[in-house]
Amino acid sequence: MIYKFRIILDAEEDVFRDIEIEGNNTLEDFHNAISQAFGFDGTEMASFYVSDEEWNQGEEIALFDMSETGTDVKLMAETYMEDLLDENNRNLIYVYDFFSMWTFFVELADIAEKEDGATYPNLLYVHGQLPDAPPVKKFEAEDLSEGDDNGFDLDNYDDLDFDEHWN
Repeated sequence: MIYKFRIILDAEEDVFRDIEIEGNNTLEDFHNAISQAFGFDGTEMASFYVSDEEWNQGEEIALFDMSETGTDVKLMAETYMEDLLDENNRNLIYVYDFFSMWTFFVELADIAEKEDGATYPNLLYVHGQLPDAPPVKKFEAEDLSEGDDNGFDLDNYDDLDFDEHWN
């Protein structure tokens, strides 16, 4: 089966690529197709994250296991498209270059039959140009300046569950 995706840069301007890839390819193959489609050299660290319909970040699938403990990290080279994605699980978040944090929303648009004579992965459509630098992420914090302290007395540590003389 052929998986058709739209990969959208998390930015104000519309920048996306449509890619189709075989279901029996790994996420590492998909990572390579995405990095080439956006003009990256592919030498930076990257990860996919399983996501729901609201784009909440879930389990990480990493390019390399960088943990020092030898924990069970899912790896792109060992994860196949068809084992991860289907009609009910359609979304991934892709982060390329953890210093720059290029972030993309990856949405499965269709699962189709393989076309005779077609070569995969295949870049179907290109829209927009990648900016010179990744879009700046705007992290919003709760505004506590109006006295909205969620019921906590910020000057009284007695109600908090920690030992202030821990060291």
